[in-house]
Amino acid sequence: MLEGNRVSRISVRGFAVASATAVTTVGAVVGVASGNTQPSGDNLEATAADTTLLADIPMGEQAQIQVSSLTQQADAQAAAADAAAKKSAEESARIQAAKTAEAKKAAAEESAEKAREEAQARANRDAVRDASSFAAQSSYTVAQVQAMARQMVPADQFQCFSNIVDHESSWNYRAQNPSSGAYGLMQALPGSKMVSAGADWQTNPATQIKWGLNYMDSRYGSPCGAWSFWQANNWY
Repeated sequence: MLEGNRVSRISVRGFAVASATAVTTVGAVVGVASGNTQPSGDNLEATAADTTLLADIPMGEQAQIQVSSLTQQADAQAAAADAAAKKSAEESARIQAAKTAEAKKAAAEESAEKAREEAQARANRDAVRDASSFAAQSSYTVAQVQAMARQMVPADQFQCFSNIVDHESSWNYRAQNPSSGAYGLMQALPGSKMVSAGADWQTNPATQIKWGLNYMDSRYGSPCGAWSFWQANNWY
């Protein structure tokens, strides 16, 4: 405290200058007393003019200066906060855009894969021959029956179809269960139900394959669906 006035940060420079001036003035007086040359009046006036004493700044103006300084600081802090928020928002937007692009890419790849699978399934169906396209024979070997099945059953379902026929009849199209009367490659029960695929169901393996494939598709969705059921229950 100086004579009841409070010292502000803004007043520090003026106070230092006033102190320096006072020391200079004292030195000048001492110099005169000792015979040294007295500083010129112009120098003293210039020094005095550059000096701002704390007491020269009214209390109200000191408060105004402090408020102005705080306002400037607040503005600077607000600007810095806005810049930081903007940067954070831009980074969040960039990350979200990257995630969206990745999701779209994955969806596109999944769609393309599904389209390829459907195209392959169509190709398999188109390559399948109908039972009526095979010339009738008096008898057929296992190899001939299997060759017919490969041409009639879609490629991606053949192994499942083959697994069932292996277990049911070992590819014997004349196989008959003496107890139940089940007949043919798929051991249809009764065998006569295969007439829906052709009147020659007893002697033509192609007719039996046609019936068996239709049965598996209608009841289990596919030969592989039928094979999954067979593995769990030992029948289909």
